[in-house]
Amino acid sequence: MVSKIKFKSIISILCSKLTQFLSKKFLKGGSNFPGKIALKIDKDILKVIAKNYKVILVTGTNGKTTTTSMIYNVLKEQGLNVITNNTGANMFPGIVSSFISNFKFSDKNLKYAVIEVDEANVKFITEYINPEIITITNLFRDQLDRFGEVYTTLNKILEGINKVPNSKLLLNGDESLLGGLSLPNPILYYGFNDLENKNTTIEVNADAKFCKFCKAPYSYEFITYNHLGKFYCPNCGFKRADLKYAVNKVLETTSEGSKVIFNDATFTITQAGSYNIYNALCAYSIAKEFNISDDVIETSFLKQTSTFGRQEILNIEGKEVKIILVKNPAGYNQALDMLCLNKETFSAAFLLNDNYADGTDVSWIWDVDFEKLQKMPMNNIYISGKRLYDMAVRLKIANLNEENFIISENYDSLTKNIISSSSKKVYVLATYTAMINYRKHLHNKGYINKLW
Repeated sequence: MVSKIKFKSIISILCSKLTQFLSKKFLKGGSNFPGKIALKIDKDILKVIAKNYKVILVTGTNGKTTTTSMIYNVLKEQGLNVITNNTGANMFPGIVSSFISNFKFSDKNLKYAVIEVDEANVKFITEYINPEIITITNLFRDQLDRFGEVYTTLNKILEGINKVPNSKLLLNGDESLLGGLSLPNPILYYGFNDLENKNTTIEVNADAKFCKFCKAPYSYEFITYNHLGKFYCPNCGFKRADLKYAVNKVLETTSEGSKVIFNDATFTITQAGSYNIYNALCAYSIAKEFNISDDVIETSFLKQTSTFGRQEILNIEGKEVKIILVKNPAGYNQALDMLCLNKETFSAAFLLNDNYADGTDVSWIWDVDFEKLQKMPMNNIYISGKRLYDMAVRLKIANLNEENFIISENYDSLTKNIISSSSKKVYVLATYTAMINYRKHLHNKGYINKLW
């Protein structure tokens, strides 16, 4: 195997592996930098290190990390040799790092790779890899300074797909932007066939309300959330594609999870919210494309745990603290809907940052429906992060009880306040870098064992 690899590639791999070792030992992380080192030495290294893999790419605005984890766990439960970039390093260098960390010069066996990829980075990955399947979860406004509107995001993804015309596409059929694509790829769709609460009125601030062909407003048989649902255009006739994989019934929803019927089998989802039903349905669809049985899928779903800020549950001095990543209006509203499923009292912390990875424009918080929390039994409302005062103003305008506001200008203060909370259950809703940094703080305090 070594003799078939160019000397430059060997040096690239060895230097990257050394950098990974040093990063983990002394810096407690560094998932992108080893990939940057590898690419600096050999810009084509991904073609070498991903050669013996069947690759599944997971992209889209919301749900990438959880969906990737669920697909990975199902394939692993099936007994397949599978890797993933489980730290969420979904840019080109981070993905290279992930492959290199699993690379062995003597290994020629066929393996599987479930890879989360940032929407703008798909084109860099498909330059070197021909994925078995590319799945797209959804498209929402996200990081306005980086992506702008949803059509920009779609075009960035399509730049990558256009390089791999033979890759199978598994798409969210309820996402109108993913319908009617003029591509040579084989395309399959998943989505909801049934929803008990058949809401047909789209939100004022929904993202893709107008037909992508004639620009007339969509009508809906039902809406799951934001602009997702069973859509049709009454003007030109464009409508949702036929679904191969579908939610045929939602049997139960609680603040802890859901029980659903996918096609003709019942599954338990251990994470709450409609968006996690979509994530599980996507994982189910991928599994069925690899002929994995319903029993194996259900076993995997039951073992699924929440990690790395995706409804991750921690015990902090007897408090049940659930960390939820929020990064755009659509995802934030879904998180708030989950909070609204609580029947007992709770407290909540709202952490808002404006670093590059969060999006430097925080005006999006005014499109989040915080008003739905007005009647919820919330004891304490903690506010923190670089833009904590912007968040405080937004929550005040939402008419939440100001007497319950507790400002925490640093994470020490926030943690002490959570420990002294009058609630046993505390939700922490945090933007990306706020989530990352608060988890580092909790790791240093001994409340999180595994940082990455």
